[in-house]
Amino acid sequence: MHEIEPYYRWRDDYIAAEDPQSPFYATEYSEFEFDKKIYNYYIHPQWDSFGSLTLYLKVLFADYERGYVIIELIGEWNDAIYNDVMLLKREIIELMIDYGITKFILIGENVLNFHASDDCYYEEWFQDVEDGWIAGVNFREHVISEFKNSNIDYYINFGGQLDDLSWRNLKPVQVFKKVEEQLVKRLN
Repeated sequence: MHEIEPYYRWRDDYIAAEDPQSPFYATEYSEFEFDKKIYNYYIHPQWDSFGSLTLYLKVLFADYERGYVIIELIGEWNDAIYNDVMLLKREIIELMIDYGITKFILIGENVLNFHASDDCYYEEWFQDVEDGWIAGVNFREHVISEFKNSNIDYYINFGGQLDDLSWRNLKPVQVFKKVEEQLVKRLN
């Protein structure tokens, strides 16, 4: 797992550590010191911690004018034991909402498992972005099944082209437009 880096080709457009509105502003990273672990496995030092013991993230891009953010995740999303959604909501999402972010693109291809608890933080997040949305992109099939079994897909949009979006060859605004297009089609 230590070789899986967060996506870095948009660094010419955005770096969370250089964004004064980012929760990770002024964070310094080491390329050589592996200090973060998921269970007994070290992960690449470029991933950001938000308090979870098993789930890490990277804010790949934030556009405050359009009100969206693209976040890549890695690890095990464990609400049952660690209440990861509460940590994510309180430590990251609420700060972004305060700066006008209402559309969240969560890239989940490196989320290995999901363990549910109740859905109250998802419901709260959903209500906080009343005019926006939360989209799960490229999550693994068994992880999506766990979200659906817990009815969390009521709050986070999965399915269709969101499950197989070739996002790496696109610019952030193109990813946003593709995701938004899918969600608008669903509403109509």
